[in-house]
Amino acid sequence: MANGKRVNVPRVVAAGGVRNRKPKLGQHFLTDQGAAARIVDALGDISQQTVLEIGPGRGDITSLLAPRARRVIAIELDRVLAAQLRMKFGTTPNVEIIEGDILAIDFHTLFGPKPGSSRPGLTLTPEQVRVVGNLPYYITSDILLRLFEFREYFSTLVIMVQREVADRIAAAPGGRDYGLLSATAQLYGKVEKLFTLPPGAFAPPPKVHSTVLRLTLDSKLARLHVPEEGFINFLKQSFGLKRKTLWNNLKSEYESNTLKTALEKAGIKPNVRAEALSLEKSAALYRALQGATASGS
Repeated sequence: MANGKRVNVPRVVAAGGVRNRKPKLGQHFLTDQGAAARIVDALGDISQQTVLEIGPGRGDITSLLAPRARRVIAIELDRVLAAQLRMKFGTTPNVEIIEGDILAIDFHTLFGPKPGSSRPGLTLTPEQVRVVGNLPYYITSDILLRLFEFREYFSTLVIMVQREVADRIAAAPGGRDYGLLSATAQLYGKVEKLFTLPPGAFAPPPKVHSTVLRLTLDSKLARLHVPEEGFINFLKQSFGLKRKTLWNNLKSEYESNTLKTALEKAGIKPNVRAEALSLEKSAALYRALQGATASGS
């Protein structure tokens, strides 16, 4: 969202078949065939993989995925487009079209073990699915958090987002773009900026540039020795008000003596802001606070 207004982000839909009618829901269709191929290439070798596609639109990216992937599951919110996709891929056995909201999909049902598929005492390793698609700006965080929540099923995400959002996701600590979204994404995986597309790569052209990112999921929680829910809540508190110091953001949650002791133990100055801290430093402070709280209780 920019200046309080909803921004329409281009759909991840490749070239071909762009019709002379106004797209529904403010959609912008990718007409750059080279970019479409680069998006699919960024997934790597998918010959033995399942690919989850978010927002297939008219199915042009799906058409590139179908001959390369073992299985393609495409989630489309638009009812008309979903119906058209079912007709288009009705005779393509490895492509499944699901009409639905990506935020409401139960990935355990979709990718988890089916009843009767395992024997007693046998633990099945979940399939590592690769994800491709567009994440609209106004729900980018929601979709990413949902994918992270079900990360046991996902290995690689190749996503297109508004350029400014990509800058935030990939930002390094200490920069003005680094914030809660940056810290959370980088807690769960390695973030790479692949390439940026101008408005002219789409029809109709949007008012924003779009960047393709690749996230290779590899949670740092175990290495940082922090629990998931507690540490995520701590990051939310730390970044609560961006212009405030870490001390001011945390003082409502922790007693002054506890906070002072923990900051000293972690080697962090009280006047520092959360965006200046690496994940390792944030985790060190979280552990120190938990230790100080426990010893003082």
